[in-house]
Amino acid sequence: MRADLVLLGGRVHAPGYPWADAVAVRAGRIVEIGTVADLRPAIGPRTTVVDTTGRLVLPGFHDSHAHPVAAGLQLNRCELGGAASAAECLDLVAAYAASHPGSPWILGGGWAGTLFPGGAPHRRDLDRIVPDRPVYLLDGDQHNAWVNSAALSLAGVDANTPDPPGGRVGRDPDGEPDGRLHESAAELVGRLTPRPAAGDLLAALTKGRDVLWSCGVTSWQDALVGPYLGLPDTFGAYLTAAERGLIDWRVAGALWWDRDRGPEQADELAERRAVARAAGFRATHVKIMQDGICENRTAALFEPYLDGAGSGQEFLEPQDLADAVGALDRRGFHAHMHAVGDRAVHHCLDAVAIARARNGSQDTRHHIAHAQVIRPSDVPRFRRLGVAASVQPLWAAAVPPMTENIMPALGPRRSGWQYPFADLLRSGARLAAGSDWPVSSPDPLHGIHVAVNRTPATLSATWLREAAHVPPFLPYQSIPVEAALAAYTIGSAHLIGVNTGIIAPSRPADLVVLDRDILTCPAEEIQYAGVELTFVAGRVVHSRQPAWSHHG
Repeated sequence: MRADLVLLGGRVHAPGYPWADAVAVRAGRIVEIGTVADLRPAIGPRTTVVDTTGRLVLPGFHDSHAHPVAAGLQLNRCELGGAASAAECLDLVAAYAASHPGSPWILGGGWAGTLFPGGAPHRRDLDRIVPDRPVYLLDGDQHNAWVNSAALSLAGVDANTPDPPGGRVGRDPDGEPDGRLHESAAELVGRLTPRPAAGDLLAALTKGRDVLWSCGVTSWQDALVGPYLGLPDTFGAYLTAAERGLIDWRVAGALWWDRDRGPEQADELAERRAVARAAGFRATHVKIMQDGICENRTAALFEPYLDGAGSGQEFLEPQDLADAVGALDRRGFHAHMHAVGDRAVHHCLDAVAIARARNGSQDTRHHIAHAQVIRPSDVPRFRRLGVAASVQPLWAAAVPPMTENIMPALGPRRSGWQYPFADLLRSGARLAAGSDWPVSSPDPLHGIHVAVNRTPATLSATWLREAAHVPPFLPYQSIPVEAALAAYTIGSAHLIGVNTGIIAPSRPADLVVLDRDILTCPAEEIQYAGVELTFVAGRVVHSRQPAWSHHG
């Protein structure tokens, strides 16, 4: 029987087929892998033939932790991710405000604190350029908001406003708000921002999907399906997209765990999962935010930060966390736990251990996202408990936020515990990889570059380009390119719960064609690789060049 699609001439990365340079697809699935000579008989007059000579054919990438709707919204708003200086950041805000004179709010984000003196933008910076309308801008990490005086006044936030649970209002020495709202404090203003229309959310989702496809990402987990810091609940957008065939089973959602409530919400989340399933959307995970981030000192540590900022905060008490994970585990949910600091990571592992003891062995694929600072004694527990490490390799580099902000506050010993990819791999833990886009670049090739080299992928953000020549960050934690690639394919596919992530007969033909072979090229050139073609079920969803194929 003839194939619908045949890729000929490029190296095919398929386990068990080291000699393969061709792959055939029929009805959306891989039917044969072999040499060009082997597969020529599969070519008929209606077969689409793609010459991949000199290129690398891989399984589609999988992003274990992304926020494509939030990214799509940010791209359509005041986008600050490309700013290379504080002045450029403010120029972008001013230009956006001038071009949207009728907008009652200025909304957007992506700014980097390292661009500003002391890492701290101020409300007065915004007041000078937008004095007449409230401004609400999430930072690149999406853990802090930068607002102007009009926004603070509208929300009634002043020197007498107490810090809310799980958050902190940035203040001047006299106690007046400085315009930075950390963690849940951002909700003081964020809850007042206009809600996007359903059509705008759907457009943001499809825009995000298209960007991921252009990076070779064929499957992803949306790491937060629910309201967060002024961002809207994306559940409805996913239902609509699934019903219209704009996404499919390859996409999974992590429903939001309300930390102000208890385990009783697990039944409601199960009902939401059933609604999603009926629409064709897999809401199979639940996101638990256990702590914050090191940059603003909200990541939870066992020992205090060295700059007097305390030891961070866990949003759930350890027993409440264990009860939450246990309730989710009983209902077959995969717990997606955000944990950055060593205390949060430790308690997340404890919670899974308690759930396993209470509920017995189940096919629940619990995972810890970010896992930045891990005590060495906790590394082997990932494998023992069957907990995957959902890592963002792009961050494991000695860029200014790391060297100027995080490392001085952690000190040498704990700085050496960061992003221990090699230790996790040697322990037998499952590595899955993601981007946290729009927090950082959605391009898996940038992440693979950092995982292998432990140096910045200088193409991933404009403001990183000044860090082009920095030494490797903890180079003994670098991993081979094959392991990094596995984390972005089969590792994340397992975590997401899809039968893709590998090129093998009968598997869905989700494929990526790269313009160079990252498995053999010099390691420092991995970041320069580009995605030529992306296929989902044998259908081209991204093409860098308009004319690639011909019919047999």
